[in-house]
Order: sequence, then C-alpha cells, then structure tokens
Amino acid sequence: MSRYGAMFGPDITFLGIDPCTLDDPATYRDADVVIVGAPFDGGVSHRPGTRFGPSAIRSADYLAHDGSRPSLSMRVDALRDLRVLDAGDVEMFAGDIEGSITAVEEAVATIAASGAIPVVLGGDHTIALPDITGVARHHGMGRVSVIHFDAHADTGHIEFGHLHGHGQPMRRLLESGAVRGDRFLQIGLRGYWPDPDTLDWMADQHMRSYEMSEIVTRGLQECMDEAMAIALDDCDGVFLSVDVDVVDPGMAPGTGTPEPGGLTSRQLLDTVRRLAFELPVVGMDVVEVSPPYDHADITAFLGNRIVLEALSGLAARRRGDTWQPARPLLDGRGTATP
Repeated sequence: MSRYGAMFGPDITFLGIDPCTLDDPATYRDADVVIVGAPFDGGVSHRPGTRFGPSAIRSADYLAHDGSRPSLSMRVDALRDLRVLDAGDVEMFAGDIEGSITAVEEAVATIAASGAIPVVLGGDHTIALPDITGVARHHGMGRVSVIHFDAHADTGHIEFGHLHGHGQPMRRLLESGAVRGDRFLQIGLRGYWPDPDTLDWMADQHMRSYEMSEIVTRGLQECMDEAMAIALDDCDGVFLSVDVDVVDPGMAPGTGTPEPGGLTSRQLLDTVRRLAFELPVVGMDVVEVSPPYDHADITAFLGNRIVLEALSGLAARRRGDTWQPARPLLDGRGTATP
C-alpha cells in the first residue's frame, strides 16, 4: 500500500488541483508548492477530530473545484500562476505518535528537497515538529525562523506522561536545534497557560511572544513589522505555522481547544497574505481544524482561505509585484485598476 492518499472521505485534491505521488519524483519535479495532508489527532489534550481537517480544508468552498482561484486583492491566480500539486495524506495512526511524526517528517523533507514549498494540512499541532524539522533538514538546522500563530505557546515539556503532543512541539523543536529560540515568533497568545516555569524556559530560549493584549495596545501591523524584522535576521527562510485557534472561536468554532479573545479571521488572512508576499517562506502548516465541532464548516472555510491567501502572496512575490494592501478594485471611471 502507498504511504500516501486519502485517509478520510473521498480521494479529493485541494480545490481540484492536479495530484502527485511522493513515491514518484517525476510527478512533482517542477512543482512550486506541494500540499500534503497530516490527518492526525493522537496528540490532542481535549477534543479530538482534527484527523478530518485535511479533507475538510481541501473541499471547503462554494465555487467549482476547477483548479483556479483568482485573488481580487493580489490580482493573481495562484493555482494557475504557480504549479501547485496535492500529494494526498500521509498514512498516520493515532496510536503510533512516534511513527506518525517520522512519516510526516520524511514526506515534508522529500518535498523540500525537490525545491517545492511544502504546505501541510493538519491534523493537530503535534505535526509542527515534523513539518518544521523536515524543512530544516533541507535548508539547514537553525537556519529557518518560525512565525507561529496560536492562542497557546505549545512549549510544554511532559504532558500526560508523554514528550509528544499538540502542546509540546515548539519545545521539542528548540531542544533538537532545528529552530533557534531567538528566531521563534509567536503571535496571538492568550488565556491561562503555560505556567510560570514554562514561561521562564521560553525566556531562557529568547523566544518572542506577542500576547493579545500587546497586539491590541500596539496594533497588529506594528507587531508584525517587528516580528518580520526578527525573522529575517540571520536566517535563510521562514516557516509559517498557523493554528486556527489563534482566531476568536466566534469565527473559528471548529477547533479542539478554543480560547476566546483572539484575532479576527480578516486580520489573520491579511497577515498571512502579507507574510507570504514579503518573506522568503519555505514551508507552512495549517492545523487544529476540527470539523465535528463546527456545524456550518466555518472553520474549514477559514483553513481553506488561509492556504489560498498564502498561495496568492507567494504567486505575487514570484511575479515581482509591489505590495499594495489597499488598492481599489475598480477606479469608478469604468476601468479596473492594475
């Protein structure tokens, strides 16, 4: 049996793009981006269901799945301006967390080594460890900075008697040397965890965490300007790790550990698009979409659009565009703006 393919639901690709097979390099030789699913929720501490996230993100839309999505804001069609392929899901088993981590890391490393940008659809945030490690294996250990959107720091040590889980991947990444603590930026933290000892450990690693109160006081754009400058300093690429619970659960209810008071979906989409346009993004994951807790697929739609906004930013960057965050769509004189 192949290690890749649909694990839950129909054998679909992201919005109808062409499939590829990671066991056959010829099928993705010239790809710019390869999407791969990590349907895993064996590391959750509260509500399961993220194993169904990849299929939900792939299919969430109200338009035809025809491999085309022209962006109104960026004036690109990322699914056509870039060669974006879908490798299906990594075969994962919730009862084998170490084996699942290894399988995802090998898949991501294979994609990165081919020259394509891996975009991983989760799955719970446990998969950030193999996602980022797989990219670092290609670009260099400690040479990839991370911008991490999340309500939670995910820097726990031993949780429920285990070293691995969705509350611990960032500590394991720093301990392994895959990522430097002083090039690890966290956006949107809030709530009532972690404890003071864990915060002390984070401070010792020189991590930079933007809690929601700071973002509200200073403004998201100012905080992102600062985070981007840090991420670009003495690193060769940037990995974006997006946990949908960074968004207020009123706008993203389908997640395992909802925490009130987060970013709006609009803020997250604009920010992801900007980062993909302005930074040398070498990998990305979108995690913690748990469809069973969202009766209207709101969170799956958000996950889908997070990927699309990132792809649109990448396409505009490849084209050499100049960033124009607020240009008019139509100029009022009967012509479209360029």
